[in-house]
Amino acid sequence: MTDYEALLIGGRSGVGKSTVGWEVSVLLEEAGVPHCVLDGDYLGHVYPAPPDDPHRTAVTERNLAAVWANFAALGQRRLIYTNTVSVLEGGLFRRALGGGSLRLVRVLLTASDETAAARLARRESGTQLTAHIRRSHAAARRLDAETPAGTVRVATDGRQVREIAREVVGVAGW
Repeated sequence: MTDYEALLIGGRSGVGKSTVGWEVSVLLEEAGVPHCVLDGDYLGHVYPAPPDDPHRTAVTERNLAAVWANFAALGQRRLIYTNTVSVLEGGLFRRALGGGSLRLVRVLLTASDETAAARLARRESGTQLTAHIRRSHAAARRLDAETPAGTVRVATDGRQVREIAREVVGVAGW
């Protein structure tokens, strides 16, 4: 038996990670399944980056450990976590969620370059659209190459959010 479970929802920018994560939460609430949700983008967003942590990995891990400690104190045992590269960071979760046994469920959401760019264009109204599209493309290539075995890939092109969320909940077995 595992003490904790973490559903890691990763994928390129514009794939729908946050939207799907929140819809997974809605489905779990409807089923009465206790859980908590974190968007990893907020845990490491600090400028400037610490000089000894240019990718903000250590600050993300410290913040995740602190927030998780609060959730665990409330009795939470299931975490939905969304972040582009979350599926690559199993060690970070094992350290930050510390103590006890941890079951990691990795889901990589996928979308074509065209779909991701169209979604980003709807979302980004500032000056960073081109940069977001460029980073999204690079992240998709990295995730395709580095995602560990056992990660379930879920295509999002042309699908409704609730349908995708149902598939993700099924993968998690929750």
